[in-house]
Amino acid sequence: MKMSNLIYTSLLVPTLLFTGCSTDQEAEGKEIKEEETKQTEQVDGEAQKKLEEAVAEYRQYGLEQTDVFVQQTQKFVEAVQAGNLEEAKALYPVARMPFERIEPIAESMGELDPKIDAREGDVPEEEWTGYHRIEKILWEENTTEGAETYAEQLLNDVKALRAKVELAEVAPQTLVTGSVDLLNEVSSSKITGEEERYSHTDLYDFAANVDGAKRIVELLNPVLKEKNQELSTTLETRFADVYTALEDYEKGEGYVSYTDLTEEDTQKLSKAIDALAEPLSQIGTVLEKS
Repeated sequence: MKMSNLIYTSLLVPTLLFTGCSTDQEAEGKEIKEEETKQTEQVDGEAQKKLEEAVAEYRQYGLEQTDVFVQQTQKFVEAVQAGNLEEAKALYPVARMPFERIEPIAESMGELDPKIDAREGDVPEEEWTGYHRIEKILWEENTTEGAETYAEQLLNDVKALRAKVELAEVAPQTLVTGSVDLLNEVSSSKITGEEERYSHTDLYDFAANVDGAKRIVELLNPVLKEKNQELSTTLETRFADVYTALEDYEKGEGYVSYTDLTEEDTQKLSKAIDALAEPLSQIGTVLEKS
């Protein structure tokens, strides 16, 4: 063999070997990538299934709470129509709690939400009905007289809400944003005493909103724990802190009047809610990575 051919061959062989090696590596890399994609799709599929299960369970929770809302409203209306002022006042905040727990669903029910829950000034005076209309009569006028017609309409509207909730479609986004919306309700109106401006039973609403937010987080936890265990643990701690803060204002099976709270008290509650709201707002971002 000539020297030139020998040199050519010696240069060619490593090149061929290198090319073959590169092809094998590419094939191996492609297999690894395909396996990773398959695993990711499997994990995403499992997460999506769990999210769908959470949505179904939340819809059932909404139905159960609406059933309780109808039952409690029935008792409240009967007390109003019987002229039993003190019983009506005692039933008023308790009856409203199931509604406050499921506001993300209730607020999607069109005109029924304001008909049931509008505050004075939220709607034109001639259209103002519902719980807060009756609240004003019971506490400002200290009587049930004049509330009977509103009470009858309230019960009809609450029953109509139950029928609508039966057919309601709950989307995953309802859960993702629902817990945050409930905490916003607390910080924007409950913590200020604005919601129950005549009865001052705001702490019942406060507790119910927190209950509703906690239930949503509990349903999302199977996915949340897999994605961010630290966030899940933080939320559990912060919810416990809020309930601990509320315990100071419990009275019997309910809560003290909001007017009994000092500025220091409201600041303590506000601080607990703010500490919960921050990690709660991260849920959407974490679940988007599912």
